Order: sequence, then structure tokens, then C-alpha cells
Amino acid sequence: MQQAKNVLMHSHKGIEDFSFQTQENMSESITTAIRNARVSGGIIAIISLLVGGIGIVNIMLASITERIREIGIRKAIGASNGNIFVQILVESVVIALLGGLAGLASSYGFVEILSALSPVDNTPEITPRAMMVAFSSSALVGIVAGIIPALKAAKLDPIQALRYE
Repeated sequence: MQQAKNVLMHSHKGIEDFSFQTQENMSESITTAIRNARVSGGIIAIISLLVGGIGIVNIMLASITERIREIGIRKAIGASNGNIFVQILVESVVIALLGGLAGLASSYGFVEILSALSPVDNTPEITPRAMMVAFSSSALVGIVAGIIPALKAAKLDPIQALRYE
């Protein structure tokens, strides 16, 4: 390659207005493109989880606002702050897990459609490990997103909650 470069430099009068494309360069370019695609996908997934968590927080806060009297009655007849906290947290996790199941089902269906329509055998596949990571992430988002509403519901004063209209 160095000999070819020397010949071209001589014939181009010392001006390097050419370049060489080797298999190593192409391999590095492909590796870089794959790494960039994975990083981009990861960033998109993190943003999606963040938006989903915010949605769960909003849903749970609205649910608590609608059920203030119910929470007040439960606390008045003896429910502890911990009981209320766990109830709201479980509801939040259930919402997140239902969303996770819907996401797994839709992604599996999408991959099956791609496999059926693809003219080559190089179609994506979903591994059990990836499914477990996605489902676990969904549960974690449900737990984190449910903490603030659960704390708010647990701290309600039963007397003021019973007066709420």
C-alpha cells in the first residue's frame, strides 16, 4: 500500500488528492455505525422510560385526588400509613407491568412481521435476556414513579380527607 501511495504521490506531483479504502477501514466504519445505533437506541429507551414514569406519576396523583375520601375512611378505621403506601405503590407497579407486557407483546409481534416480510435471513430477534431486562426496567420504573404519590397518600390527614369534597 505504501508503494502504491508513493507512485501516486509521484504522478500527482506531491499533492495527496486521493485516498485508499481498505477492508480494515470499512470494518471500523461498520463497527462505529453499529455502536452509534446502539447508543442512540439506548438513549431513546431511557427517554421513553422517563416519559412513562412521569405518566405513571400523573395517573397515580389523579387517582389519589379522586380517592381522597376513600383513603380518609381507610385511615379513620385503622389503616396505617404503611398500608396506604404499599397499596398505592402496588397499583403503580401493576400499571407499569401492564405497560411492560403490552410493550413486550407489541415488540414480539413487530419482529414476527419483520421476519415474515424480510427477504433475507438477517432479521432481528428478541432474546429472553432482553425480555427480562425490559420487563425488570418496567417494574423499576413503576416502583420509582409510585413513591411520590404513595408518600402523598400515606401522609394525608384522615380528618381533612373525610371533609374533602
